Amino acid sequence: MIGKLEKEVDVLERHMNVLKTVIANEPIGIVKMSTELGYPHHKVRYSLRNLEEADLVEPTEQGAVTTDKTEMFVETLNDDLNAAIDRLHSMKTDTIEISP
Repeated sequence: MIGKLEKEVDVLERHMNVLKTVIANEPIGIVKMSTELGYPHHKVRYSLRNLEEADLVEPTEQGAVTTDKTEMFVETLNDDLNAAIDRLHSMKTDTIEISP
């Protein structure tokens, strides 16, 4: 169960690294992003597809660029992450009793 959560966190981290790279270098293509981040092309492509579905980036002939929704997402990101961390922390501090 925890292994699946760790994999999801890894994927989320990659999505965020791809988004940061688009923000800093837009427009940017998959090959350049793959080289800069050290991720295989298919993983960058997958992250871009997810970011596009979330309406945070869009493809252009020159490469990926941000959308009108990106700024608001970035502004609320820390609060959203803190809320998720708080939920995980409360799970950690709750005790589970197992009857013999």
